[in-house]
Amino acid sequence: MGEPLHTVTTLPTARQAGCPFDPPAELIDARSHSPISRYPFPDGHQGWLVTGYDLVRSVLADSRFSSRKELMRHHPLIDYGDIEVPPAPPGEFLLMDEPRHGRYRKPLVGKFTVRRMRLLTERVEQVTAEHLDAMEQAGPSADLVTAFAKPIPAVIICELLGVPYADRGLFQKHIDTFLGGEVSDEELYAAYTATQSYLAELVAAKRANPTDDVLSDLLDSDLTDEELQGIALILLSAGFDTTANMLALGTFALLQNPEQLAALRADPALTDNAVEELLRYLSVAKTFFRTALEDVELGGRTIEAGTTVILSLNTANRDPERFTDPHALDIQRQEGGHLAFSHGIHQCLGQQLARVEMRVALPALLHRFPTLRLAVPAEEVELRPETADIYGVRSLPVTWEA
Repeated sequence: MGEPLHTVTTLPTARQAGCPFDPPAELIDARSHSPISRYPFPDGHQGWLVTGYDLVRSVLADSRFSSRKELMRHHPLIDYGDIEVPPAPPGEFLLMDEPRHGRYRKPLVGKFTVRRMRLLTERVEQVTAEHLDAMEQAGPSADLVTAFAKPIPAVIICELLGVPYADRGLFQKHIDTFLGGEVSDEELYAAYTATQSYLAELVAAKRANPTDDVLSDLLDSDLTDEELQGIALILLSAGFDTTANMLALGTFALLQNPEQLAALRADPALTDNAVEELLRYLSVAKTFFRTALEDVELGGRTIEAGTTVILSLNTANRDPERFTDPHALDIQRQEGGHLAFSHGIHQCLGQQLARVEMRVALPALLHRFPTLRLAVPAEEVELRPETADIYGVRSLPVTWEA
């Protein structure tokens, strides 16, 4: 006899009051029962919710579980009825399997290596210093999201892709709209379409006048303009939104954990470790989906072909069987191996860039403003909803002694 089958009837749409950094209580409860639970989707489809570290990791590495968009027919919160889901547009490789996925990802791998990203450190330092200067001059208070967390990764990804920085406001607004989880389908589609139109013009401009950037480098390949447009969309949105939310939410978490903040201030050598722990602890890219291509045995259960599996990365990164005292932020933690950047063939292409940006920007902020603190009570900080693809804060009002 195996363990009794646990069922989660609905995915939570909010976090527990006073616990902005923890996964929703219902997901933590599900993990306490079993690393895998039944999940009945609103359209009647019987799927699965995976909350345990080992099982999430194994699914991410298993080619029998597909990322293809056209197979993702079931939504955890909405019944879409008989709507047919189209395949991912050309270039948008996150929602593809091999060999299509590899066609788009392989030309990019060499452009995001550890060595190449480390060469960017000096530029990240310059951009960070410029924004901290502006914050200080405008102070002694700021919204850390607009003054610091968003502009730093925006400048860097614009420069990498060759997007004119003057256009950043346009795409930031649209990316916020289609990743923020707070708009109607019509608004989402309009923002997506506007971004695609902008990127089509950008690719055409690169064809006419190539510059020294990742997008221009890809012009010599056999990739079409439409494919380049899709690749640019993935890199822009991933390179901007995830890091922006990690910088803001990571600062919030440190301010709410004064012992950890003091330890990091006292010993800058802890920076790399602190970044990895914040990635684990916050898991801003919190949920992925996969579809079984064949019957698969997983955690003592049979996942039937065609079944949708929800992967809860934030509970996997808080799994007590993998991490000691998992709900504590501990910047001296020695257990590595978090899944914040996913795992397998879809492991985050830009993870080294995100690490460089966080390793530079967070210590610089703390050094520049030694008295930095929240300007509002923690419970008044506006959080992104659970329906957002990437978790974070809408704004983070801070202040300091001038």
